[in-house]
Amino acid sequence: MIGSAFLAAEGFEIQLFDELTRKNIHIDAWHGRLALSPDPPVNAAWALDIWTDPREIETPSVKTAADALRAMQRNWSAYGVEHHRRMALITERLPPVKARPLVFPEPAPASHLGAWTLLASDRMLASPIKSSPFVNGECVLEEDHIGPPSRAYLKLWEALTRFGKFPGPGDTCLDLGAAPGGWTWVLAKLQANVTAIDKAPLAANVAAMPGVSERVENAFTLPPEPVDWLCSDIIAYPEPLLALVRKWIDAGTTRNIVCTIKFQGETDHDAAEAFAAIPGARVIHLSHNKHELTFLWSSS
Repeated sequence: MIGSAFLAAEGFEIQLFDELTRKNIHIDAWHGRLALSPDPPVNAAWALDIWTDPREIETPSVKTAADALRAMQRNWSAYGVEHHRRMALITERLPPVKARPLVFPEPAPASHLGAWTLLASDRMLASPIKSSPFVNGECVLEEDHIGPPSRAYLKLWEALTRFGKFPGPGDTCLDLGAAPGGWTWVLAKLQANVTAIDKAPLAANVAAMPGVSERVENAFTLPPEPVDWLCSDIIAYPEPLLALVRKWIDAGTTRNIVCTIKFQGETDHDAAEAFAAIPGARVIHLSHNKHELTFLWSSS
């Protein structure tokens, strides 16, 4: 019996497997990138999506499969590994789910969404409840190919969308390790006042944006100061970044933190767990992350 299923991002199945093993979650089998477990669901940072109520259903026909899904609820997303033609025929019998790219800062979808797949031609796995509001956990955004100086802006777009809160006019933000300015660009476009901290300069178009200022300082020796948002996509080992985050939280000078936990070489699961253990924190793997996790924290 399948009690939970965890969907890894492409290329990060090992990280998810190791994390689940540390949490004493047994994996009976993999269905593509979907780890199938007999155990109850748990939070897993390396899972793009978690199927929290999976049900195995015998489906001798396309109609049987579609009817079973429609009997449970309206909205479903498909995860296909094999039997693609049969899955397409089932999908045609279901109400359409519009998965258009979000236009930032558009909020995440609020409508209920389930997930299903065919484990065999006549056996379906369907979970009417899952952890992510996005199809297969992938937050697809309408990209800006002109303004930002790097693609790092997509990480902050997705992080804020999944956080469910955004900086706004009048908010003060510190962007640590800002150059060339992808995250500063995002914050300034939201009309926040942004101070970029780096030893390298911002791209000229970002430095010229209203509300942007620069300071040449070391992010790790910077004393905490009153800000609404502390943001960091800085290249650093997890341990010094953890110390930095704890220092700012203990000082009580910021209301929100968004930072990237980057792993160089082996994945430091101990550090990831230490970040996740901070009260008020969430640690997630964004669909725009590489070998890294994103730390979200709010004082409220």
